Amino acid sequence: MQPLFTASDSEFHSVHFVLTDMDETLTYQGRLAAATYTALERLQAYGIRVIPVTAAPAGWCDQMARMWPVDGVIGENGGLFFQRAIGGHELHRHFWHSDAEQARVSSRLQAIARQVQARVPEAILASDQPFRLTSLAFSLPEHPETRQAIVEALGEAGADVTVNNLWVLGWLGGYDKLSMSRRILAEVYDLDINENRDAVIYSGDSTNDAPMFDFFRHTVGVSTVRKYLSQLPTPPAWITQGAGGVGFVEVVDKLLASRQLPLPAVTAFEPPLSRRRI
Repeated sequence: MQPLFTASDSEFHSVHFVLTDMDETLTYQGRLAAATYTALERLQAYGIRVIPVTAAPAGWCDQMARMWPVDGVIGENGGLFFQRAIGGHELHRHFWHSDAEQARVSSRLQAIARQVQARVPEAILASDQPFRLTSLAFSLPEHPETRQAIVEALGEAGADVTVNNLWVLGWLGGYDKLSMSRRILAEVYDLDINENRDAVIYSGDSTNDAPMFDFFRHTVGVSTVRKYLSQLPTPPAWITQGAGGVGFVEVVDKLLASRQLPLPAVTAFEPPLSRRRI
């Protein structure tokens, strides 16, 4: 893991897609700064695709996909992908599970939530749980023992489990951030990441980013990733000086410097016309 500022100007010249975690990577202490939003607009102005890949709930992803300068949002740790319709305010929605499976999965998750709370009375569903469609989120407990007990209870109930800086997450289906990213990039953008992984850069900060850090060559951790390095099998290749959105701006500055072009003025966001609908 090397300081990002030491990367050569040509390091990221092959990158055409920016995939990024959201909580504490684009945001910092829960807030999105104006400079970070502007950085997203700068990427769009260059025609670089931007897709947040987050554990955040469907309700948050709906707002991001509609109003942010991004090409779409992968949410709930891979359970869904929302993409704004070209020339309108509606969304195209794509889920990991088929329509026929969705109701069964939702019912099973509700049963798992009750099972976990019966076993671990301290387990509290996150305040955003009503806005989730494909996952369970428990507020991150203060005590590590409680956190581990929730992880074990979810696992024993048959759920997939991960922990990030906000939640203990559970879901069904065996997917993660990487597997949904692979599917969406192939089906929507005709990009096979097994053949062309250098077309993507990924930025993140937490343990549920591990599959992305492991797979992609171009990976960046914002500075707060240091807290989780002992839990990451593969650290990011680069690390920023700044935390959260400040670090993400460093990523964008370095990426656009690799184009060796003057930065265009920020204009009103218009979705690119060449993307495919799902």
